[in-house]
Amino acid sequence: MSDESKLILRSSQCARIIVCISEMFDVSLDEATDIFYSSETASMIEDGIADLHCRSDRYLAGEVWREYQESKKESDED
Repeated sequence: MSDESKLILRSSQCARIIVCISEMFDVSLDEATDIFYSSETASMIEDGIADLHCRSDRYLAGEVWREYQESKKESDED
């Protein structure tokens, strides 16, 4: 598979995860996009770590949301 093909597949997966975040947690697509790209999970997907590309979009959306909730909780404590 070419690097271009991998990039297209990764971009498509990121878009699907963002839509899942929006639908599952009732946030706008803009907010879901910000949440996704601020997450460690997004960085790991981009870096190809831990075969996250093999996980379902809904699972990854849940992981991103969990990270977001944890970071929100930590910032509220500060």
